[in-house]
Amino acid sequence: MANEFVYIISSEQKAERLDHFLAVQKEIALSRSQIHRLIDDGFVEVNKEIHKASYKLKPADRVVVRIPPPKKLEVEAENIPLDVVYEDEDLIVVNKPRGMVTHAAVGHYSGTLVNALLYHCKDLSGIGGDLRPGIVHRLDKDTSGLIVVAKSNLGHQSLAKQFMTRKVFKQYLALVHGVPKDEEGVIEAKIGRHPVQRKKMAVIGNGDQGLGGRAREAVTYYKVSEKFKNYSLIEVTLGTGRTHQIRVHLTSLGHSIVGDPTYGHKKEEFKVNGQLLHAAKLGFFHPRTGEHLEFTKEMPKDMQEIVSRLRKMPGSSGSKAGQ
Repeated sequence: MANEFVYIISSEQKAERLDHFLAVQKEIALSRSQIHRLIDDGFVEVNKEIHKASYKLKPADRVVVRIPPPKKLEVEAENIPLDVVYEDEDLIVVNKPRGMVTHAAVGHYSGTLVNALLYHCKDLSGIGGDLRPGIVHRLDKDTSGLIVVAKSNLGHQSLAKQFMTRKVFKQYLALVHGVPKDEEGVIEAKIGRHPVQRKKMAVIGNGDQGLGGRAREAVTYYKVSEKFKNYSLIEVTLGTGRTHQIRVHLTSLGHSIVGDPTYGHKKEEFKVNGQLLHAAKLGFFHPRTGEHLEFTKEMPKDMQEIVSRLRKMPGSSGSKAGQ
């Protein structure tokens, strides 16, 4: 795939913002934040000049977008063991352990998945920027499981497009408190920043103190896999990918995830560090071949042990839902 894209603005596209125009170009397939980063870093020109993201396009404007090649990064490579599930020249699929931050951020510039990947891969796609090279999606620090990272710009552009158009299949396993009334269902509730506790997300209704306009639509599908006395193992599939979506939606249903330090119970029966939420399945189309790939990874050992204990407890059927 070419690393330079050229567009000539038509009369129908006039007065459109530069960033809005680029955000819908399927060939580029980058998120709004990535597009803003390219504009701010001078990789986007209009008539050979640098403009702000808010620039209003005019008929016959010539827009040139250059995707930067992989470069030496500020984040240091660290020799951290990785559970590599699949790898080729364009991408790598890793089983991320609970407790590992996906990419560098304030307070986390070491010990991240990116630090480990830079040591393992030597270079990653440069599109994500210095602190998030190759990152096309993320898992919360205390969520374990499958994550795909782009090694080439071709891989990054294709995977970003697939996530944007919701062609990526993601299924999670969550051990939750209680047993849902319905064995399967759909949670459709907007999610936004908590109005008081700014580090938390929350379900936001349209009438919640004017916050509804700032919330984003979110859809979560769930199915009870096993039922125990006071717990359930649930399969969760995402219709959207919002921050903390599964954790917030299941909590709104009255069934918070075991071990969740932000949305869960203050006192837990089982001693765990972080929520028992595992990204168990991941499917997407290969950027170069078009082949559909799907990967599965079993729950981490401590989660398996807790589920095994629950199956043996009095009053717990441990039966599959619907059987």
